[in-house]
Amino acid sequence: MADSLAAPPRPLDRRSFLVTGGLATAVAVAGVPGAAQAAAPRSRALPGDPFTLGVASGDPDPGGFVLWTRLAPNPLAEDGRGGMPSRPIPVAWEVASDERFRRVERRGTATARPQSAHSVHVELNGLRPGGDYWYRFRAGKYVSPVGRTRTAPHPAAFGPALAMAFVSCSQFEHGYFTAYRRLAEQHPDLILHLGDYQYEYKKGVYTIPGGNVRDHEGPETVTLADYRLRHAQYKTDRDLQAAHQVAPWLVVFDDHEVENNWAGGVPEEGSDTPSPAAFRARRAAAFQAYYENMPLRRSSIPDGPDIQVYRRVQWGRLATFHMLDTRQFRDDQACGDGYKDCPAALDPKRSITGDRQEKWLLDGFRRSTARWDVLGQQVFFAQRDNTAGPVKKTSMDSWDGYVASRDRITKGWLDAKVRNPVVLTGDVHAHWASDLKADYDDPGSKTVGSELVATSITSTGDGADSNPADHPYLKINPHLRFYNNQRGYVLTKIGKDEFRADFTTVPTVRTPGAKASVKATFVIEDRVPGVKQTYLRPYQSAKASARSERDLIRQTVENETERP
Repeated sequence: MADSLAAPPRPLDRRSFLVTGGLATAVAVAGVPGAAQAAAPRSRALPGDPFTLGVASGDPDPGGFVLWTRLAPNPLAEDGRGGMPSRPIPVAWEVASDERFRRVERRGTATARPQSAHSVHVELNGLRPGGDYWYRFRAGKYVSPVGRTRTAPHPAAFGPALAMAFVSCSQFEHGYFTAYRRLAEQHPDLILHLGDYQYEYKKGVYTIPGGNVRDHEGPETVTLADYRLRHAQYKTDRDLQAAHQVAPWLVVFDDHEVENNWAGGVPEEGSDTPSPAAFRARRAAAFQAYYENMPLRRSSIPDGPDIQVYRRVQWGRLATFHMLDTRQFRDDQACGDGYKDCPAALDPKRSITGDRQEKWLLDGFRRSTARWDVLGQQVFFAQRDNTAGPVKKTSMDSWDGYVASRDRITKGWLDAKVRNPVVLTGDVHAHWASDLKADYDDPGSKTVGSELVATSITSTGDGADSNPADHPYLKINPHLRFYNNQRGYVLTKIGKDEFRADFTTVPTVRTPGAKASVKATFVIEDRVPGVKQTYLRPYQSAKASARSERDLIRQTVENETERP
């Protein structure tokens, strides 16, 4: 397991912040040392502690990051407003270079406005590259929890090895967010969330064997109030809050932040918003709530049904993170979605990224000087054929449904001579590791990259341990090197010479407090594309390993099929 990088933060004495009456007034972008001091504006008393949703930071660069909170003394209020009054509220913030706030580097006041669900996004700059920082907020007499964050290294420096974790798919009803808590205890430097942060279903619609562990509040999310309420319910989870408090996040959405398996302007079959106009309104509501509840920069403020989330984050000379959006600009899934033998998947005109994002990504490859070029994205990249023999049956919701698009991206990093391309993926509710091939139909073809796939935090419930070698997909697709169907996350350590990935699992999410352990470790060596297994924990259930190939294929397909 990756080394723990820091001791847990000690409890802070909040009194000094409570009695500091002269915080600097600031706009949302702040960074000038010694800015003029001014008393924080006073406001009428709030109806209760507004920091029930915690705090977060994100999108670090060498000089700063984004700080986030959202005021909600009654987070589950049906109108989605969190129990807040319909007036702007001043929110003071502080950033310090020590956990006890003896060395405050920046302080100021932002305004939480009702039209943004009283969310606050503070963009900091001018801080020290590669530094650890602590932050907190105050509204009225209330003080938020303290978060830890950090800046990226200087662009010309490698900096120390980066402890980075990536996660996806946290269905509130399917279990407790224990994996978030265990991840927080590892104290990574950076966390990537690759989509399905929250789910849209109303109570009882998306159920798992044995019954759901807890329930969603409210109807299926369609309106802005619906999405605000759902995000608030997720954010009240203390395990999720702990993961947000410990490190900056890079977030991108997948489908459930709007609706299952949507594609561009096309809703899911059987959607509650089937007309184009209704689905545009739903997208606008979903994206507004997503921005309000995530530590994103102003460049991601939605414009109606559109939002800019694909972006590039540089971690010194060590790594460049190309964060992709594979939902908003894709062509509709071919052949009616699902696992299909579908000739349309080969259509060279089809794209999962859209032309503009594809051009941006290929240009990023050409300009990159990073040791590791990392694609943070949503759906399975490598080919996964689930039938032996000449007929090919693959998922139309993944890159297999957009073969030409995948080929163009792969050719792009080869033409640009990208040193180490690594694709990170979520969505499929299981751990996978694979070699990326020049020609997936020729097992002997050149390996040209590596893919690491994180299982879900909770989605589809506990799952089961098994011997990875028993999964038929690994037999049919020899470039697929690992599979595990338990819940958890992937914790990585990225250095100059290797990219190490610990596939971490928890035995259950039906009850809180389970311990985490490493199921397998894979290493990607510098300039050696492909994944190399260095550790595998023995499987725990002989019964699980004896399941038929047909059952394992059915289980995999069911894991990736959301709406009943």
